[in-house]
Amino acid sequence: MILTLQGIVLLSTVVITILSAVLAFFLTLKYIKLKSKNYLFWSLGLWLFTVGVVLEVLFAFGLYSEVMIDSYLTIVALLVEALALGSVQFLGKTVKKIYYIYAIITTVAMISSFFFVRVGNIIANYVVFGLLPLLTTVMSSIITFPAAAIIIVSAYLTIRRSRAYTDKNVRRHKNLQMSSIIAGVVVVSIAGTLYIAAYPELLYWSEFFGILLLWLGFI
Repeated sequence: MILTLQGIVLLSTVVITILSAVLAFFLTLKYIKLKSKNYLFWSLGLWLFTVGVVLEVLFAFGLYSEVMIDSYLTIVALLVEALALGSVQFLGKTVKKIYYIYAIITTVAMISSFFFVRVGNIIANYVVFGLLPLLTTVMSSIITFPAAAIIIVSAYLTIRRSRAYTDKNVRRHKNLQMSSIIAGVVVVSIAGTLYIAAYPELLYWSEFFGILLLWLGFI
């Protein structure tokens, strides 16, 4: 049986939803067990990712509203910020304090921006596709780019610290974990920009491979 375009989009988004929800669940259990803030924010990021993909499923069914697309664009940005809030726990207290304040300000600014612009219908052929208002693009960028930088720097420093492990197998495992997390977060971070760059079909591929890499890193 040959799947239609709508069928392909629905199948891919449902699979991604299941993968992200299960990973978010496991990270939540780790937070409950360890009471560690990094797992709290990482699990929050994955739950936001899951909600975002659920919205993509609804879009694929032809459901759409201004509130839905505003929520989707906000979630795409905030999930990266939540992952960064988890990673920033491994950095110094001053950096954490500054980023906490920055995250609050940019989150409020992102949500407030939708009172000044109307995104309109950017769904084409069941996928998110289309140019965003300049204000929305700017607000999304000032959240995602610094967040991605925080995650990469934190992961890099963690890899460097792993050299302290005398057991080569442990050190190799830590390096592979962090490398997977770096790659996964970068892929997930750029996923939301692919439809803007006129590559909507890559949005779902990047989400799929991004969540698989995060699985390898976190589990």
